[in-house]
Amino acid sequence: MTATAAATAKAAGRYLRLHGRLARSRANGPGLRSVIWFQGCTLACRDCFNPESHVPTAGRDIEVAGLVDEILRDTAAIEGVTISGGEPLQQPEALLALLTGLRGGSGLSTLVFSGYRLEEIGRGPVGRACLDQIDLLVAGRYVPARHQGHGLLGSSNQEIHFLSDRYVPSDLENLPQAEVQVDPAGRVRVTGVGAPGDVLPSQAKEPAARPW
Repeated sequence: MTATAAATAKAAGRYLRLHGRLARSRANGPGLRSVIWFQGCTLACRDCFNPESHVPTAGRDIEVAGLVDEILRDTAAIEGVTISGGEPLQQPEALLALLTGLRGGSGLSTLVFSGYRLEEIGRGPVGRACLDQIDLLVAGRYVPARHQGHGLLGSSNQEIHFLSDRYVPSDLENLPQAEVQVDPAGRVRVTGVGAPGDVLPSQAKEPAARPW
């Protein structure tokens, strides 16, 4: 694919820049969920839990249709899909294509973490279309001085928006603050809204720092 063709495909939402994936998680929303982290974010929230997701040229390009097919093959095992980053709304066409593909009769719920506020997302037509495909939106910049680290909120200024009737506030009670997983290769992964220092003993912070 030429550089021009690749740029056209991205603009059309056929490809997204991926930071990472997790097939199973209980700390990123209600129920057992697949998690997708988009690569690239210019919001530059201080003390972001996932700074490695900020650089737009890092990560890898992945075809949205193939990613959707892979997740849909797992529909019987998961309740929904959580999308984070990075900043998903900085790849709006790809986000919309992903959400639309996932919602197409699968029964999977969708949860999106964004550093943008609801009104910011709704200012453009693609943002509004994305909102129509989201069940739960966690919105707002992370502010370290207002750190919360539980209930899906990184900081207390952020807001949870119930954009469909799929969930109610009680569904978000008692969610794990974070979770630690060790893969067969021995790599440690920490996910969830709690920073590593909130949930891990001090001697475990360094090896467990990668959040995907």
